[in-house]
Amino acid sequence: MLRVNNLSQPASVDQAMPSGGFEIATYVKIAQRQWPTILAVAVPLVMLALIYVLTAQPKFTAYATLLIDTRKNQLLSSQQQVVGDQVFDSTGVESQVEILKSDSIALAVIRDLKLVDDPIFADGGLIRSIINLFGSDEPATAAEKEQATVAAFERNLQIKRVGLTYAIEISYTSIDPVKSAAIANAIADAYATTELESRYEATKRASKWLQDRIRELREQATVAEAEVQKFRADNNIIDTGRGLLTEQQLGDVNSQLVSARAATAEAKARLDRINQVSKEDIPNATVTDALRDDVITRLRAQYLDLSARQADFSNRYGATHASVQNLVRQMTEIRRSIRDEVNRIAETYKSEYEIARTREKSLQDSLASLVTSAGTTGQAQVKLRDLTSSAQTNRNLYDTFLQRFMEATQQQNFPVTDARLISAATPPKRKSSPKTIIILPGALALGLLLGFAAALGREKLGARVFRTAADVESETQVECLGILPNAARLPAAPIPATAGLLRNAMARQAVDAPFSRFSESLRAVKVAADISAMNRQSRVIGIVSALPNEGKTTVVANLAGTIAASGRSVLVIDGDLRNPSLTRLLAPEAREGLIEVLSGSRSVADVVQVDSETGFRLLPAVLNKRMWQTAELLSSEAMASVFEAARRQFDYVLIDLPPVLPVVDVRAVSSMIDCFVMVVEWNKTSRQAVAEALDGTEFLRDRLLGVILNKASPAQLQRLEGYKGAYYTSYYHERPEAA
Repeated sequence: MLRVNNLSQPASVDQAMPSGGFEIATYVKIAQRQWPTILAVAVPLVMLALIYVLTAQPKFTAYATLLIDTRKNQLLSSQQQVVGDQVFDSTGVESQVEILKSDSIALAVIRDLKLVDDPIFADGGLIRSIINLFGSDEPATAAEKEQATVAAFERNLQIKRVGLTYAIEISYTSIDPVKSAAIANAIADAYATTELESRYEATKRASKWLQDRIRELREQATVAEAEVQKFRADNNIIDTGRGLLTEQQLGDVNSQLVSARAATAEAKARLDRINQVSKEDIPNATVTDALRDDVITRLRAQYLDLSARQADFSNRYGATHASVQNLVRQMTEIRRSIRDEVNRIAETYKSEYEIARTREKSLQDSLASLVTSAGTTGQAQVKLRDLTSSAQTNRNLYDTFLQRFMEATQQQNFPVTDARLISAATPPKRKSSPKTIIILPGALALGLLLGFAAALGREKLGARVFRTAADVESETQVECLGILPNAARLPAAPIPATAGLLRNAMARQAVDAPFSRFSESLRAVKVAADISAMNRQSRVIGIVSALPNEGKTTVVANLAGTIAASGRSVLVIDGDLRNPSLTRLLAPEAREGLIEVLSGSRSVADVVQVDSETGFRLLPAVLNKRMWQTAELLSSEAMASVFEAARRQFDYVLIDLPPVLPVVDVRAVSSMIDCFVMVVEWNKTSRQAVAEALDGTEFLRDRLLGVILNKASPAQLQRLEGYKGAYYTSYYHERPEAA
C-alpha cells in the first residue's frame, strides 16, 4: 500500500490546531491560513469607522480647571466660623466632583445661558425622542424641555479630578467651540455661586437658630442668677469679696483668740515674776531693767548711794555715829518705798492678767458660736455652689452663643468660598471628536483582533472536521490518498460532441485536465490499489462514504475515466440501490441494470454500457420503485457471481456503494469486495462520523486503501498547505487541455 506519511507520527503543529497552548509561530500560521476571515471582519469595521469619521459632525471640547483651596480666608482667620470649612481629603474632593455633576449646577448654567432655547438643545434630546417614538404628539411642557436640556447637557459634560491634587477639570463638548468654552466657565461660576449661596443660607439658618437659642439662654441665666441671690438672702450667706462673711469672721476671731491667749500667758508671766520680786528687799538690776519702772530705778539708785556712804562713814566714824544711824534710817525708808512700788506694780499686773483671761474666754465663746454657725452655712453652701454653677453655666452658654451670633452676622456680610478658577476655558482650535487618528487605527486593531478571534474559532471548529492529510492520518490511522479540489469550482472545458458516458463537466474533470491536482490525486488511488495488489487481490474496489452527499459518485466517475485513459479495462458498477446517483450522472437514459442482472432476467452483457471516449464499462442501476431488500440483493450469490466474472474480465472493478452510516448495504457486501476507498467531504464531515463508519463495518478498516478528502476549497487549501512552499503546486495545471 502506498504510504505518503508516517502514520505513527502525530499531526504537526503547522497543520492542526494544537489542543494546548499556542506558540507565536502557530498564531502566524493560523493568520496565514485564515487571512480571508480576518479581513472579512476587519475591513467592514474599518469601513464603518471611515464612514463615521467622514460623516460625523465635528465636536469641540473646552477645558477649565477649578482648584479647591483648603487655606483659610484671612478675613475670618481671627475668629471661629459658625459654618465651618470642610476638611478636603480624597473623599471630599470626589464629593465636590459629584456636586459639579449635579442637576442643580446644570440647571443653573442652562437658565443663565438660556440653553433651553438654544438650537443645539432645541430637539429635546434623547428623552423627547423616546417620548415621540411611542406616539405622543403633545407639545413638550417647559419642565419637559428643561429636563431634556439637562439630559443633553450632562451627556456632553465631564468632570474629573486631576490626579491626586485638589484641582478638578471641567470639560464640555459642543459643536460650537465658543459655546463649549462659555459653558465650561459658566459651570465653574455656577459652582462658586452655589457654594456661596449654600454657605449664606447655612449661616442665615444658623443665625436664626442662634437668636432663638440666645433668647432661651438669657431667660435661663436670669432665672438661675435670681435663684442664687434669693438663696443667699434666705440663708444669710454674704460674700465680702474675700470669701463668705462667716468664714472671714471665723478667721478673724480665731486670730484674735490666738493673740489673746498669748497676751494672757504674757500677763501671767509678769504677775508671777512680780510676786517673786516682791519677796526681796531690793530688786537687783536685772529685775529693775525688766520692770522698766522709773520710780524703782531712782529709789534703787538712791539706796545704793546711801549704802555706799553708810559703809564709808562706818569705817571712818564707827557704826554708832549719828551720821551712820541717819543713813541707816534713810536706807530703811527707801526699801519700804521700793516694796510699796513693787506691790503697786504687782496689782497692776494682776489686773492686766484678769482682763486678758476675760478677753480670752470671750473670744473662745465667740469662736464656738461662729463654728456652729459655719456648720449650718456649709450645708447651705453645697446647694449654693450647685445653684451658682448652674447660673454660671447658663451665663457662659449665653455669652458663647451671643459671640457666635455676632460672628454669624459678620459671615453673612463677608461670604467666602473654597473654590477658585485657576484656568479659564478658551475656545478650542481643534476638534475633539471624531478622533480620526484614534478611531481608524483603533477600528483596524479591533477588526484584526476580532478577525483573529473568528479565525481561532474557525480553527477550533476545523478541529472537528478534516482539512489536511495530517488530520485524517492522526484521527483514523489511515492513509490519506489525496485531497480533491471541489470540482464545481474548477475550470470546465466544453463537452466534446464525441463524449460518451462522461457528458457532465464534473464527471469528466480528470479527463479534461489530466495534469491537474484533481487528476493527480485520483491517480494516487490507482497507485495505492496497484501496490496493494502485490500482497493481495485488489481488483474490486468499493467507493464508500460515511454520510450522503460527500461526492463519492463524482469521484467514481472521474476515477473510472482516469484508469481507463491509462489503457486498463475498467468496469464501473452503480451499487447504490437506494439512490443510484451514478446512473443518473452517466446513463440517465438506462432502463435496465444491476437489479435485473441480480434477478436473473438479464445478463451483464445485456445491460452494460460503454464509454466511447475512454472505454470503461458501466453497469447501471435502474430503480423503478423504492426497495427495502437492497442489502439482500448485494449480499446474494448472484452478486458474488458478478464480482467473480468481473475479476476475470476486467483489470479494475469500481463499485459505487451507499453511505455507511445511514444504511447496512456496505456491511452486507463488504465480504465480497477486495478493498475500499472512503470519500470524506473536506471541512464538513465530522471526525466522529468517520470514526463510527470505520469501526462499525466489518472488513472496512482492514481492507481500506485510504481516504480521499473531497470538495476542498482551492483557495483555502492553498493557505493550509502554505508550509509546503511556493513551488508545491508548480507541477499542476488546472486548466483543461485543448482538444
